[in-house]
Amino acid sequence: MTTLPDDIEQLKAMVLQLQQAADIAQAQASLAKEEVLVAQEEITELKTQIQLLIEQLNLSQSKRFSSKSEKVAKGTFNEAEQQDIAEPSTQTTKKTGRKPLPEALEREVITHEIDSPCCECCQSPLHQCGVETSEELKIIPQKVTVIRHERVKYACRQCEKTQTSSRIITTPKPPSLIPKSIGSAEAFAAVVTAKYVDALPLYRQVDILTRSGIDISRATLANWCVQLGMKVQPIIDAMQSQLLNEKLICADETTVQVLREEDRKAETKSYMWVYRSGEFVQSPIVIYDYHPSRAGRCAQAFLSGFSGYLLTDGYGAYGTLKDVTHAGCMAHVRRKFTDAQKASASKKAGKPEVALSYIAKLYAIEKRSKQLSALERQQLRQQEAVPILAEFKTWLEKQQVLPKGYLGKAITYALNQWPKLLTYLDDGDISIDNNVTERDIRPFTTGRKNWMFSTSVNGAHASANLYSLVMTCRTNDISPYYYFRHLFTELPKRLPTDDLTDLMPWNVDLSNID
Repeated sequence: MTTLPDDIEQLKAMVLQLQQAADIAQAQASLAKEEVLVAQEEITELKTQIQLLIEQLNLSQSKRFSSKSEKVAKGTFNEAEQQDIAEPSTQTTKKTGRKPLPEALEREVITHEIDSPCCECCQSPLHQCGVETSEELKIIPQKVTVIRHERVKYACRQCEKTQTSSRIITTPKPPSLIPKSIGSAEAFAAVVTAKYVDALPLYRQVDILTRSGIDISRATLANWCVQLGMKVQPIIDAMQSQLLNEKLICADETTVQVLREEDRKAETKSYMWVYRSGEFVQSPIVIYDYHPSRAGRCAQAFLSGFSGYLLTDGYGAYGTLKDVTHAGCMAHVRRKFTDAQKASASKKAGKPEVALSYIAKLYAIEKRSKQLSALERQQLRQQEAVPILAEFKTWLEKQQVLPKGYLGKAITYALNQWPKLLTYLDDGDISIDNNVTERDIRPFTTGRKNWMFSTSVNGAHASANLYSLVMTCRTNDISPYYYFRHLFTELPKRLPTDDLTDLMPWNVDLSNID
C-alpha cells in the first residue's frame, strides 16, 4: 500500500502527474481508435472500388460476347410476358418456304419445248397438255446510258430576204439543278441514293463507273452531292415549317467529323441533330440538322417557335427549352437497368430483373395499344399503366444500393427523369420511348462507318439535307431513288415564290414510274 504524503503541495504534484499520465493514455487510445476507423473506411472504399470494377468488367464482357437485346429473359420476374403467353394467340401461323418474286417486276418469258415430241413406247406424236412454270431472278449490273439533247434551231426566211441580219432561235434546254453539268436528274438521283441510302462511298462509285468506261472523278461526284444538298434547302425549310406545327417532336443527336472547319481541329467532334414527327403521325417528317456543337442553343435555334411536346433522352441540353412540355424515354431507363443486370456478378434474379419486369409490363400495354386510336390508347394507359408506374416508383424509392454502381445509377436516372417519363400518359399520340428517332439515326451511323467524315461544313449541311429527304422517304414508304429523280427534274422548273407542297415526299405520286 502506497503511503500518501501529508504535504498538500506534494499531493497536488502527484495528482497532476497522474492526470497527465491518464491524458496521455486516453490520447493514445483515441489515436488508435481513429486509426481503426480510418482503416475501416479505407477497406470500405476499396471494397466499393472492387465492386465497381467487377461490374465494369462484367458489363464489358457482356457487351462483347453476349446478345445485344434488351429484352427481359424469361424467368421469375417476367410476369408481363407470362401473362402474354397465357392469353390465347390470335396470330396466324406463317407459311414456310420460298417467298414468290414481286409481281411488279418485269417478266421475261422463255418457253422450253421438245424438238420432236413423240411417245417412247409407241412412237406416236405427243400433244401439249399443260405448262409447268418456275421463276429465276435476273440481275443486270448498273446500266449507264447517255441522253443526247438535240436543240432544234429556227430562222425566219422572210427576214433573211428583207433584213440585213436574221435572228436564229434555239429550243431551250430543260433546266437542271446543276447547269452545264454532264449529270442528268437520273444520274444525280443514282449517286445520292448510292451514298445516302446504300452507304456507298464516292470512291467506290467512281470504281463502278470506271468499269462502264465512264471517267468521272470523286471530286466531281462530291461537288454534285454538295450542290444538290444546298439546292434542296427550300424543301427542307418547308418540311421544318410543317414539323414545328405538329403537337409532338422527337429529338436525338449523334457525332460527325468535319475536317475543314474554321478555328477547329480536324479531329474535333461535331454533331448531327435529328428531329422527327411522332410515331403515330400519318405523314412523318425527319430532318437532320448539322451543328459543330452539342449545346442547348442548337436545339433552341431549330425549335424556335415550337410549343408542343418534346420527346428526348435525359441529355441536359434539351432541358434548356422552356416553351415545350418534356417527355422522357423509357427505353433509356430500360437500357440502364439492362446494363446493371449484365454488370451484376450474381446469376440469380435480383433487383435489375424486378425493374425490368415493371418496364416489360408497360411495354406489353403499348404493344396492345398500337392499333388503337390516340384517345383509346390514352384511356388504356390510364387504366393499366398508371398503377404499374406508381408501384414501380415506390419500389425505386425504397432501394438501398451502391450509388456509384450501375444499379444505383439506373435508379437515380429513373427517379430524376420520372416527371418526364409520365408525360406519355397525357396524350395517346406520345410514344413511351424515343426509339423511332434512334432508328432514323441508325442509317446515318452506318454510313458514317464507310465514309468516316465530311470534308467541309457545306458538305455536312448538304449531307444533312439529303439524309433528311432519304429518311422522310423511308418513313413514308417511298422509294428514295424515284423521289430524287422526280425532285431533281421538277425543282429546277420552280420559282423561289412557288408553292412546293406537291414536291413534299408524302405528296409525290410515284405510282406511274417507268
